[in-house]
Amino acid sequence: MPSAAFPTALRELRARIPGPWRTPLMTLVAAWLVLLVGFASDWGAMARQWWDISTYNHMLLIPPVEVWLVWQRRSQLARLAPAAWWPGLVLVAGAAFVWLLGGVSGLDLARQAGVVALLGACVPLLLGPRVTMALCFPLFYLVFMVPFGEELVKPLQMVTAEITIALTRASGIPAVIEGVFIDTPAGLFKVAEACSGVKFLIAMVAFGILAANVCFVRWGRRLVLLGACVVVPILANGLRAWGTIYAAQQVGIEVAAGFDHIVYGWIFFAVVLGLVIAGAWRFFDRPLEAPMVDLEELARSPVLAKLEAIGRGRSLMAVLALCGLLMGVKAWAWSGDQLAAPLPAQIALPEVPGWHRVDYTPEVWWEPRAQGADHRLLGRYADGKGGTVDVFIALYSGQGEGREAGGFGQGAVMPDSPWAWSEPAAAPQGGHGERLVAHGQLERLAMTWYRNGDLLSGSNARLKLAVIEDQLVLRAQPTLTLILSAEEGEGDRARQRIGHFLEATGDLSLWMDAVAGVR
Repeated sequence: MPSAAFPTALRELRARIPGPWRTPLMTLVAAWLVLLVGFASDWGAMARQWWDISTYNHMLLIPPVEVWLVWQRRSQLARLAPAAWWPGLVLVAGAAFVWLLGGVSGLDLARQAGVVALLGACVPLLLGPRVTMALCFPLFYLVFMVPFGEELVKPLQMVTAEITIALTRASGIPAVIEGVFIDTPAGLFKVAEACSGVKFLIAMVAFGILAANVCFVRWGRRLVLLGACVVVPILANGLRAWGTIYAAQQVGIEVAAGFDHIVYGWIFFAVVLGLVIAGAWRFFDRPLEAPMVDLEELARSPVLAKLEAIGRGRSLMAVLALCGLLMGVKAWAWSGDQLAAPLPAQIALPEVPGWHRVDYTPEVWWEPRAQGADHRLLGRYADGKGGTVDVFIALYSGQGEGREAGGFGQGAVMPDSPWAWSEPAAAPQGGHGERLVAHGQLERLAMTWYRNGDLLSGSNARLKLAVIEDQLVLRAQPTLTLILSAEEGEGDRARQRIGHFLEATGDLSLWMDAVAGVR
């Protein structure tokens, strides 16, 4: 009967596990279950990104690759004696702190990196340093479970655009470039986020690191392969974009774009990956029979012997300490997320000397996104000389999940709107500038500043650090986002108009504090 067969199967499985491994392995599995359940929301968010976002689809293969990497080392691992190791709690605490930083700042990347690091940190805690060294590469490779790379999109857009315009002109096609927009006789092309090549690059780096470990022994050859896995996809992506523009001159934009999506999605990556493998094949230097773990080197390592001697412990106590640590960081993150600074019941756009309020009537509607803000203001000021400046203000009582001033999709560039990011732009007083384009012809300059406590900056990273500091010490402070924007083509240039507006406001820090009602 099935009910009787299940215990029998478990006994058979247990009998196949080497004796010294049975209790530590069961303890490790129990600890991992605690992590998966306790941080289910983070694991769920990662899984959705793996499945729903094409940039991360390759990460669905990382768990089976991890199983295969451990399976490669099974015979060497069976000859080791795992044991709980108390200093591993330091690594667990470090991973938990990374998760806490993400939890209190609303930075999903840090939260997800933290839960993946916790998974790996359990290995030295419950199996000891010698087993950890035997599993060094599989543990390192866990990093490719973390959905990262969005921060590379805009730089890669600019690099792809530069490669594309160089090839376009070299092929005899007259073209003009403005940021990520390339104007040709066949029409206007945009190197969009999806065309940046970031998913291609991340997948190639993941493959390259795996191949470097499995197929090579010499570090020089490993580094050459990794270099190729970075350079080749960037150059190949520029070549692909040029190919689309070149084909469009012959058959039209719609036919060329449709063909590009099919080729890039199904054929191009496979061809380039195949070329890299073919180029590296003859240099593979790891013998087929060579073990993945050098047990003799592990056995004679004096460092590992000293580490083992200073921290042996009991598995049950290690798991209890792990649970206590996780409960502590969870409670800390929850307390920080509940922080809310007092705000005025309402705020208003102030008077600005030399400027007056006019109706907000942009040629193409522009309204920055500020999800979770307690107050939002959007208005237009005129200088009496035919020029205007648009002002957007968002005031937050606190920062956290669903209310992140610098979060993904927040700010001047509105997703799913006619406005598209074109290129970065300089901004005064540490602000963050960017140029936007609508319908390929209407340009807008936007400059962003964040105000939190004494911080005035356009840097999202600096804002995150300030918010982390506030929440770690459980200090409630409001956050204000200010975006000044102007359309090109009316009166003075947009940069000049924004500069005159800033001069009229005086000290920008004091002006923003006055708007927020905190001074």
